Amino acid sequence: MKSIRIRTNKRVEIIDITSKVEDILKDTNIDDGIAVIFTKHTTTALAINEYEPGLIQDLENMLEKLVPENAGYLHDRIDNNADSHLRAMLLNSFLVIPIMSKKLGLGTWQRILFLELDGPREREITISVISQNE
Repeated sequence: MKSIRIRTNKRVEIIDITSKVEDILKDTNIDDGIAVIFTKHTTTALAINEYEPGLIQDLENMLEKLVPENAGYLHDRIDNNADSHLRAMLLNSFLVIPIMSKKLGLGTWQRILFLELDGPREREITISVISQNE
C-alpha cells in the first residue's frame, strides 16, 4: 500500500490526482488488476469525472445548494463543519479502478478527483494495487 499526501489551500477544493496515482502504478509490476483509492478523512471525497473548470465550478455550486454552509446543523456546535461531513456522505470515500496493461482503465475524459470539503488541511489518500494474478 502506498499513500499520497496533499496540502489543500481552500475550504472547498477539487484536485486532479490522476497523475499521482499513475506514478504509484508505475512503481509496481502489475499488468492487470485493480487499484483501490481511499481517502482517510470524513470531510473529503473521491470521484471520477472530467476535470474541466466549468464542470468543477458547477460541482462546487451543486454541493453548496444541496448542503448549504451554516444551515443550523447540530454538529456545528462542535466544530462548525457539519456541511463538510454531510457533503462527504453524499459522495465516495473510495474508488476501484481497473488496471489494464499497466495503465489505469479510465475513459478518455475520466480523471480521479480529490474533493477537499473542509480545508485548508494536510490530507492522506491510500492506494492499494491488487494483481489479477495473485
